[in-house]
Amino acid sequence: MAVIQRTASATWRGDLKAGAGQIDSTSGVLAGTPYTFMTRFENAKGTNPEELIAAANAACYSMALAHHLSQEGHVPESIVTEATLSLDNGVIARMHLRTRGRVPGLGEADFKRMAEDAEKQCKVSNALRGSVAITLDAALAT
Repeated sequence: MAVIQRTASATWRGDLKAGAGQIDSTSGVLAGTPYTFMTRFENAKGTNPEELIAAANAACYSMALAHHLSQEGHVPESIVTEATLSLDNGVIARMHLRTRGRVPGLGEADFKRMAEDAEKQCKVSNALRGSVAITLDAALAT
């Protein structure tokens, strides 16, 4: 497989608490996306680095699970994954993935087994593994 590179940049102006920054990506999806101390540490409206890591993990995992299921002959109707990153005393300590899938003809036990296998194939999870505890709650959607 060829080397794939993705690029993003961040610009910060001012001190940590009163300053502000913006995030840009070469794809244009993140175009001047603002972030501040308050969006990161005080739950103000806006994004932050940890939310972006969680979003990347949720997206990557959903794709890995869709691929794994499809390779096993079970094309999913949908997969919804929520990733919750926990920042504990300034350290990214935990990532919890909660996924629900609609997969016709697949039983709960097989879905859970394939979901666990897919987590090991997720490139973002693998980048975090070793420094972040990753847990998974997988079930078929009701």
